[in-house]
Amino acid sequence: MKAGIDAGGTLIKIAYLENHQMHYKKFSIEELDTAISWLKLVAPSVTVALTGGKSHIIQKKYFPRGVIIPEFQATCDGARLFLLEENKKIENPFLLVNIGTGTSWHVVNGDTYERILGSGVGGGTFTGLGTILTEEEDFHQLTILANEGEKGNVDLLVRDIYEMAEPPIDGNLTAANFAKGRNVKHTDSDRMASLTNMIAETVVLLTLQAGAIHRINNVIYIGSTLVGNQSLKKNLELYTGMFGLTSRFLQNGEFCGAAGACFSV
Repeated sequence: MKAGIDAGGTLIKIAYLENHQMHYKKFSIEELDTAISWLKLVAPSVTVALTGGKSHIIQKKYFPRGVIIPEFQATCDGARLFLLEENKKIENPFLLVNIGTGTSWHVVNGDTYERILGSGVGGGTFTGLGTILTEEEDFHQLTILANEGEKGNVDLLVRDIYEMAEPPIDGNLTAANFAKGRNVKHTDSDRMASLTNMIAETVVLLTLQAGAIHRINNVIYIGSTLVGNQSLKKNLELYTGMFGLTSRFLQNGEFCGAAGACFSV
């Protein structure tokens, strides 16, 4: 058996291959000991490849013979594997947008890749600022709140500015995030909907600029922040399409780094 471990800032993601079948498991970074104990239990003689920001820590403590794969290489290799696995055809080159704790942009062209951009706006923003806004710390509960909320109760929308007049652009677009502040009544769900929308807008605007510079129209979104986060996925798809780009989501996209590392050994 062989396994790939993607040790990021928030999660430990494991992909392991057994009898030509790939399996996936993830743990919180605070559960590192539990994650490694679980892996050694199900695969006592496993060969391990590591990637991610905390890979050196895991190598030193648990797998001194483990191979470390560069994070961006593992992520892009994993995305190519999943495209084949899910039978998703996409023209090269394409933009790979990884929304993890932060967000990274890669140009993938065949077997080559290049990281072109990074942003601190991502999953860490969703959970960290989400907790500040709602006092809810659980990621899944935050996604539920976001799915139930109404951003227009917190954001100043284009239609709010034009009121009775016909706006020159879609009136549902955001004129200013969180601009209504304390002036109107809103709920935790509304605040999470507004936060999710702000993250989506930021990611898509940077994606649009990257696509224009590199003349790329195809985008693949991956990352653990998308898991169960229907509001974020909906907004990403909406805004990406609005600007004329084509977006796709990979079913196991959060495990791209772990899968790419696994298949490197």
